[in-house]
Amino acid sequence: MILASLKKKSCQLSSRKSQGFTLLELLVVVVIIGLLASYVGPKYFSQIGKSEVAVARAQITALDKALETYRIDMGRLPTTEEGLSVLRQNSTSNPKWNGPYLNKDIPLDPWGNAYQYYAPGKAKDFDIISLGKDGQPGGTGENADISN
Repeated sequence: MILASLKKKSCQLSSRKSQGFTLLELLVVVVIIGLLASYVGPKYFSQIGKSEVAVARAQITALDKALETYRIDMGRLPTTEEGLSVLRQNSTSNPKWNGPYLNKDIPLDPWGNAYQYYAPGKAKDFDIISLGKDGQPGGTGENADISN
């Protein structure tokens, strides 16, 4: 008799467990996930802005090195009018050209804008500039200009 009673209670407990979660339990889980997302989300997106600036600096460094290699081969830097396109194709049909000096096309900055090239530059023989996230000269933070 005791054994039959234990089996009956065991069946009741197992059927209750298979019913699922209550609405209250689901709401508590959703609130906890929302709190975590509100804390982690802003920290995550601030890191994206920092990584875009780092990518722009790395691309400018690669363009700088390609221009130095071009200068060694050609004996001069490209003019502002020639721009960075001479790193990929020999527009003047000069026999000294030993390119392409970049493996891929001239990249856009992480915000989708073209890099600006000036020769001579303000501080060096040439300037390579990204205008930052806002695409406007000047700015602070992610909107600040990035140059070689």
